[in-house]
Formats: sequence, structure tokens, C-alpha cells
Amino acid sequence: MAETKKKALFICLGNTCRSPIAEGVFQKTVNERNLGDHWEIDSAAIQDWHVGDPPNWRSLDTMNNHNVPYNYNNTARQLVSQDFYYYDYILGMDESNMWDLNRKAPEGTKAKLLLFGDFDPQGDRIIRDPYCDSDNKGFEKCYQQSVRCSQGFLDEVEKGNV
Repeated sequence: MAETKKKALFICLGNTCRSPIAEGVFQKTVNERNLGDHWEIDSAAIQDWHVGDPPNWRSLDTMNNHNVPYNYNNTARQLVSQDFYYYDYILGMDESNMWDLNRKAPEGTKAKLLLFGDFDPQGDRIIRDPYCDSDNKGFEKCYQQSVRCSQGFLDEVEKGNV
């Protein structure tokens, strides 16, 4: 019998900065652990502001600078109710995302709703939102946080703790 893939969905407000970076970094993390065939990974937005748009160019530059695999044909999409039944894990980037996720979650949802930053061993719980920044520093911080949180989250999944 074929093993069922685990499914993770990364959520931020617009799906152009934080969640695409988290999606790409988590994909790189599972690939490095030879688990790429065991995961389905995507990202989405709470709001519909950027639906159909590619990730912010600074997100793409940051991922490219760190050799993060990313499907450059991906465009922003909004979270839909079916996501709560399809994904095993839905990970928000900040407390506002978590409030929205908990409010939107239908009864009997399959997905575990988790704050991505809770898996940061440095305790930096809120993933930096660099959207309004005038430079790339916030994108780099978001990347570094995503690296730590991806490793921490995957460690906890492998231990059976989430």
C-alpha cells in the first residue's frame, strides 16, 4: 500500500512574501532530508488582494540567493474552505493569521492549525512581514526564520508531536 503524503499549507495575509518563502524553504528542508516524495506543500493568502500575482520580486530574489526551490509559475491564491479538509497542517505566520484561520475553519476540520513561529528554537514566534519594507533586510529575516521553523516543525512531525 502506498504511503499517504503529508500535506502542509503555509498562510500569510497576501501570499506574496512570507508564505511563498516558507513554502520554498520547507520544500528545501524536506528535500535535504530525502523526504520530498512524502510531502505536498503549498501556500495561500488570507485576503484576495494579490490572487493571480507572482510572489514579490524580493521574495523571489531572497529564495534565489539561497538556492531555495520554487515553482516560479506559482501565483497567489486565497485560502478556501476545502483547504481545511485537504491539508494536514495549516501554518500561519503571525497571530492575526491564526485568528483568521481559527475563525474561518469549518467544523470538523482535518487540518491542524499551527503558528509557524512556534517551531523556532530561538523563540522568534512572529514571522517578519517585509511587504512594506524599502529594502531586502526583512525578506532575509523572514528567510532565516523560515529555515529555523521548517527544521523545528519537521523535527516535531518526525517525533510524532504534531
